[in-house]
This record gives sequence, structure tokens and C-alpha cells, in this order.
Amino acid sequence: MVEDNEIKATVSPFAIREGEIKVFDGKDGYVTMNQIVHKINLGHINELHFNILNLVNEFEFITSRQLLQLLQWKGIEVKSQDKLNNKLEQLVKSKILTRYYFNSEDGKGIYRVYCLEKMGKYLLNSRGEECKWQPTDNTKPVAMIKKRLSGNQTIIAYLRKVKAFESYVPKPAITAKQAGKVFKATRRKYTII
Repeated sequence: MVEDNEIKATVSPFAIREGEIKVFDGKDGYVTMNQIVHKINLGHINELHFNILNLVNEFEFITSRQLLQLLQWKGIEVKSQDKLNNKLEQLVKSKILTRYYFNSEDGKGIYRVYCLEKMGKYLLNSRGEECKWQPTDNTKPVAMIKKRLSGNQTIIAYLRKVKAFESYVPKPAITAKQAGKVFKATRRKYTII
């Protein structure tokens, strides 16, 4: 993996470009839950795949590089970016995750964005994990996705560089005291000790 200090970008890859569109890069077709259960029983889908699913669920939209950095921070062994990409490809082919890239007049994006698919939600729910994903989440516009990705990158920077960083909440909920209404925050919650 290319280290952060070796990247010489003058513009963030998460900057919004005029006329940029989201392009589906997942798989078409249908996969049954029986096929997925069979892959789990054979060991083709293992605990590492479920760790990946949990992170995608937690962050909603995430790049493979961000996934690798978060898995490493959590102490989960992934041998390389290529090995992680192979695991992600398995999840995309099984319609557990889906994938997008961004296209603009400047050219095709250099990174892929991963998000949950219906089968991913079913698997997480079967393990007792809270998953609020719904199919309309994957229809979000480019600006909202890139906002999420840049927020992810901020969290990762804190995780990697601030020794006193203790925890994070990617999508914090704020509840109005009197009305009891829940609001979605536009900022992330960080805890530094």
C-alpha cells in the first residue's frame, strides 16, 4: 500500500467535480441466500468477510484503502491491499456488497466505493448486528457519498496520528430533549482522552 506521505495529490480525490456521475461497477443478476450460506459453510466467506461487512455497514460508503487502514487499526490481519481487493470482489460477486466509481470530464475515478447490498443486510441481521441499510441508500448523489468518504478519511487520520484518540461515531444521532425527535448529524463525533 502506498503510504499517506508518498501521495502527492494537489486536489483531494474526494473533491466534487462539475458534471461528475456515479457509475455502477457491481454485478448484475441474482444470488440466492442458499448459495451464500453454501459459501459460508465451505469457508469461502469467513470472519474477515464479516469484519469487512461490519465496517461497510458502520461507514455506509467506503473505499478499499479506507477499509484496509481501518482493519489494520483494529488489529485484523489482511496481508495486502490485493488480498483485501480479492475479498471485496468475492463479496461483490455474491451481491453482498456493491461497488461504484465516479466518472467526469477529467476521466474515470481511480478508486472504487463499496456499500451494502440486500444480502449483506440479511447476513448482518442474522448475526444480530444492527443494520439500517435500505436500497435507497445506494441512490445517494455523488456529493453525499464524497462527503461521507472525506469524513471517513478524517476519522482514519485521527486514528493513525493521534495517540489519545479513543473512539469514533461515524453517524451520530442527536435527539431533541423536548420533542424526542432524532436528527442526523452532519459532523462526526470524536473522543480524545
